[in-house]
Amino acid sequence: MGYPNRYIDEQPNESLKGTKRTSFFQDLSSQNISSGFISSTLVMTGPALIILQAAATGNFSNQQTINWMFAVYFFGGLFGIVMPLVFRIPITGAHSISGVAFLATVTAHFSYPQLIGGYVMSGLLILLVGLSGLFTKIIKWVPKEVIAAMLGGLVTNYVVQIVDGVKALPIVGGAALLSFLICTKISKRIPAVMVAVVVAFISLFLTEDLQMSSKGIAFFLPSLQMPEFTWMGMVTLGLPLAMLILSNDVAPGIGALESSDFNPPIRKIVSFSGVFSIIASFFGGQSANIAGMMTAICSSEEAGMSSKRYMAAVVSGILTLLFGVFAWKIVPFIQTLPQAFVSMLAGFALIGVLLSSLQLGFTGNKYRLSALFAFLIALSHVSFFHISAPVWGLVVGAIIARTVEA
Repeated sequence: MGYPNRYIDEQPNESLKGTKRTSFFQDLSSQNISSGFISSTLVMTGPALIILQAAATGNFSNQQTINWMFAVYFFGGLFGIVMPLVFRIPITGAHSISGVAFLATVTAHFSYPQLIGGYVMSGLLILLVGLSGLFTKIIKWVPKEVIAAMLGGLVTNYVVQIVDGVKALPIVGGAALLSFLICTKISKRIPAVMVAVVVAFISLFLTEDLQMSSKGIAFFLPSLQMPEFTWMGMVTLGLPLAMLILSNDVAPGIGALESSDFNPPIRKIVSFSGVFSIIASFFGGQSANIAGMMTAICSSEEAGMSSKRYMAAVVSGILTLLFGVFAWKIVPFIQTLPQAFVSMLAGFALIGVLLSSLQLGFTGNKYRLSALFAFLIALSHVSFFHISAPVWGLVVGAIIARTVEA
C-alpha cells in the first residue's frame, strides 16, 4: 500500500537514511519559532508557580527551591534540544506538571533527602519501563480512566483557587478570566492560558500597589543533592510519580507525535525520559521528560512543514533551558507576588489538565464507578499509614475496576 508523495517527502525518519540534511538554521522558520515560543511559555508560567507552591508546602529553603527550578527547566530544556536534534522529530522536553501537582500534596510528609530519593527511584522506574518495553503493560494494569480521574481529583483543588483569586483580586482575576474565555472562543492558535497569564500580569501592575522587594538571592551554582532511600518513599512517592509521568506526559506526547504522522522511537523516548529525570533528581528536580501538551503544539500543522517541525521543539528547549539558568533571578520576583495571584494563575494553568482528565475518566461506560472513587479519594487529601490520597485513589480505583467492573 503506497503513500502520497507529500507524505513520503516530509517524513523525517525516512530522511535520516542516506539523505543529506540541511543545516539546523536552514530548517528554522517563523512558524516553528512561533510554536516553540508558545510551547515554552506554557511551561514557564503556571507550572513554575505550582513548583513554588509545592516548595512552600514543604518548607523548602530558597536554595532548595532554586535548585528545583533549575533542575527541571535546565534538564527538561536540554532533553528538548538533544532529542529532536538526534531523531529529527518534535520531541519536546519539559517537566511533569501533574507530577508537581502531586508533590504539592506530599512534600510536607517527607524530609528533603527522602524527596530526592523518591525522585531518583521514579526516574529509575521510568528507565526500566523503557528498557523492558513494559510501558503498555503498566498502563493497562491500572485503567487509564482511573489514572485520569485520580489526576482530576488532584488538580481540582488548584483550579478552584481561581474563584478565590477572583474574589481577592476582582479586577485582575476578572480580566484574566474574561481574556481566557474570549481567547478560547476566537483562537485555537494561541493558548488561552498564556493570554490569561499575560493579561493577569498587566492588570496586576496597573491596579495593585506592589512593593517589589529589592532583596535578591545571591547567585550560586546548583549543587548535587544527596538522596535518602526508603520503602515508604518508593511506594508513596517514586511509584505514583513515575505512573503520573508515564500516563500524563509520556503517553500523550507519544500520542501527539503519532497523530501527526511521525514514527516516534517509543522505547528510546521513555528510556531517555528516565535518564534525564534521574540526572535532574540529583539536582533537586522531580523529572525531565517528554512533555505531552508541548509536544502536541510543536508537532501540529501550525509548526510548519513536517520535516522542519523538530526545530520548534529545539526552540522551546532553548528557552526552557535559559529559564532554568536564570531561576535565581526569577524565583525572588515570583515570590513577591500576592499569594492569591499566584494561586489563581496556577489554577488557570491546570484547567486544561482538569478538563482532559474528567473527559477521559468519565466519558466511557466501563470504569465509571472506579473512576469516581479514584477522583473522590484524590480530592479528599486523606492519608492512611503515611500513604497519600492519590496513591489510595489509584489502588482503590484499580481494585474496583478489576473486580466489580471487570
